[in-house]
This record gives sequence, structure tokens and C-alpha cells, in this order.
Amino acid sequence: MKKVSVPVTNDLCPQTLFVYGTMNQDQTPNFGLFCWFSYCWLGDDLGVMCAIGSSKRTLENIRRNKVFSANLVVEKNLPLADYFGTADGRDADKMDVDVSWEMAAQLPVPVLCSSPFVFELEVERELAAGVSDSTVLLCRIRNVLKDESLTAEGKSSQELFREVAAVCTSVDNDYWAWDGRYLGKWHERAKEIKPDVEIGAAAMGN
Repeated sequence: MKKVSVPVTNDLCPQTLFVYGTMNQDQTPNFGLFCWFSYCWLGDDLGVMCAIGSSKRTLENIRRNKVFSANLVVEKNLPLADYFGTADGRDADKMDVDVSWEMAAQLPVPVLCSSPFVFELEVERELAAGVSDSTVLLCRIRNVLKDESLTAEGKSSQELFREVAAVCTSVDNDYWAWDGRYLGKWHERAKEIKPDVEIGAAAMGN
């Protein structure tokens, strides 16, 4: 098939979404929504690399604590995840919503109870991304938390993907289901959590 050159884009490369969980200085939890997330090898271990653009409460917390959780976004928690990517992380009332969370098993980080798959991450190295205001974090996976129902033997990959129902996003600021169903625009689903939420200065992320 003939190929043609187009302006730089990743529009046909859907990105998985994660809610990053960090602890504020007052030991309250903070959650933010991110999608620049992928994998790398750190020595002999599988690691994570993620990029965070601009100044955000989440990045401040990660730099201070060197640890965070990455909670997979799925259809059942998409409104909450979208809210975490819409509300300003520095607003005092950001976390004044109905959210069930607990501390992780290995690291002192908060995790979302509604996420079926969670990485507990420790920052190995921070890289400045050129002259931009983006930061790239190389992280070691210290633990993986998975819903027990997903560990049963005999389930096919298709069955697991359908059961998890992970959400992805695109450069058009849309949310999509794993099977291609449209799930809404960025910042729309947040209103299911708080109808009067205003888009934070650093969204998406926060």
C-alpha cells in the first residue's frame, strides 16, 4: 500500500490512560490523569517511562517522594479519572469527591480501589525533555496489584481485555473503549462527578 508523508502526529496510536497516585505534604492523597506512559528495560527488569508536561501538583509530589502509583483507567472509573485530569491539583477542594482509595502494598502511595491493575513505581532517573517544560521519568516497578478475579487460570486474552475494559485516548481529546466504542471528550465525563468543575490550568494531568 502506498505511503504518503503527513505532519508529525500520533493520531492512529491510541494511548492507555493511568491515574497517578501521590501523597501531598500533609499526607493526604492526590490523583491526576496521564497518558504519556510506556515501558523500557532497566537492567534486567521491566521498567516504566512516563512524561509529564508543565508544572503540576502530581509532579511536585513525585519529585519530593520519588514514588507514585499508576492506576489503569477503565470504563467504570472513567468519570472519576476524567475529573482528576480536569480539576486543578492545587485547589483545596479537589479531593472533596466520593473516591475509594487505599495505601499500596509495598510503597507509601495511594491507589484507586476502582482500578483493576496498578503499578507501584519508584523513580530511577529524571530527564529534562530538551528546552520544553516536559519531564521524563524512568521508573522501577516495585510491585503490581491486580484484581484477584483477573488471576484465574484458563481465561483467554480476549476475555481478560473484555473484563478489564481499559480506556484509551487520542490526539483529538477523545476517550475510546478497547473495542472502539466512543466514550466522550476530555473534561465532559468529569461533570458526572462534579457538575460545576472547572478545567485546571495544567489539564490534562494535575
